[in-house]
Amino acid sequence: MGATPRRGWWPGWPKRVFDLVVASIALVVLAPLLAAIAVAVRLFLGRPVIFAQRRPGWHGRPFVIYKFRTMSTARGREGGLLPDRERLTPLGRLLRRTSLDELPELINVIRGDMSLVGPRPLLMEYLPRYTAAQARRHEVRPGITGWAQLNGRNRVPWERRFALDVWYVDHQSFRLDLRILLLTAWSTLTQVGVSQPGEGPEEHFWGRERPGSAPPPAAARVVTVSSSVRPRLDDTEVHRWS
Repeated sequence: MGATPRRGWWPGWPKRVFDLVVASIALVVLAPLLAAIAVAVRLFLGRPVIFAQRRPGWHGRPFVIYKFRTMSTARGREGGLLPDRERLTPLGRLLRRTSLDELPELINVIRGDMSLVGPRPLLMEYLPRYTAAQARRHEVRPGITGWAQLNGRNRVPWERRFALDVWYVDHQSFRLDLRILLLTAWSTLTQVGVSQPGEGPEEHFWGRERPGSAPPPAAARVVTVSSSVRPRLDDTEVHRWS
């Protein structure tokens, strides 16, 4: 990954037009599948069908990401939500293993929040934990799939994933995006390189803010988020769609 960065004609409006056209066609073609998944989630998990959460996008600006819900709202004796692994349902495992829970993100692509290909949008709380180099993953729109997802997904360390994301930022091209999309489709169909059945959410990223340690001073934080962008939501707020 030490090759000289190269950026040609692809980044910018050509990539955006490609995203808009492909996502729009995919949304129409996959409409029956989306409807079937929505019905299954409604029957087995109840409401909400769609999980929505605030995530950092292009240049760290927050947006609301949409996914099919995969976890129950089961709570422990004290009233708090059970750990994610315990709330992940059999239907949720299937949707995650096949990446079908990500299909509503096509709406995010059409809206311009995301791209078909790019670094995955992680949690808002990770922003101050990135190094300056890692924060470069936000120089492009986040994607439904990306270079890191084809090279180990959540089976490789965070540092490696971020390095792959930054490599993509410096080497994005039409040919590379097409390759990533085709390989993603192949991996989804053959289940090669995806998480093992029953595997829960990935390990939390702490960066320089290790559990039990004091957070770095504000001056040391390398990522800033514009205060003028919409929507203004709490990081953990979830919109409930029926």
